[in-house]
Amino acid sequence: MESTHELTGSMLSEALPYIQRFAGKIVVVKYGGNALAGSSDVDAASTFARDIALMHAVGIKPVVVHGGGPQISALMERLGKKPEFRNGLRVTDQETIEIASMVLLGTVNPQLVSAINVHGARAVGVSGQDAGLLQVTQRDPELGFVGDIHSVDPTVLLSAINDNSIPVVAT
Repeated sequence: MESTHELTGSMLSEALPYIQRFAGKIVVVKYGGNALAGSSDVDAASTFARDIALMHAVGIKPVVVHGGGPQISALMERLGKKPEFRNGLRVTDQETIEIASMVLLGTVNPQLVSAINVHGARAVGVSGQDAGLLQVTQRDPELGFVGDIHSVDPTVLLSAINDNSIPVVAT
């Protein structure tokens, strides 16, 4: 059986080519709401946050993009609003967009930012709406506020990265 030191050394040896390849580069990491859901969500978030902090520590510049679909649905149901989906897309009226904002910006984003910060990195929360980051067009009026991204202005992200921070983007 391998000792902890042997296992750590082995993992670092395997990671070295990736560290060398991506050091100094911006890497977008998607963390979906389903990864946050479940009984071990605290452990999953902590492990994810540790990995993001490690990436940052070795010179990789992570940008975390997250959702929160299951958490949005759970709050909708607690508030007496039934989530509606069409072809896998949430029908999003004004009330639903407000609930989504509460979940993403009031719960999920701050939790991820905090979890990353606990591991020694400096993460900052960002909304897709901040500083014109994401420009979208409505996909289908029947879906409400569901849209497709047609452009990204990375200025706010680059500012955070240049400040040695990790942007955590709620989408």
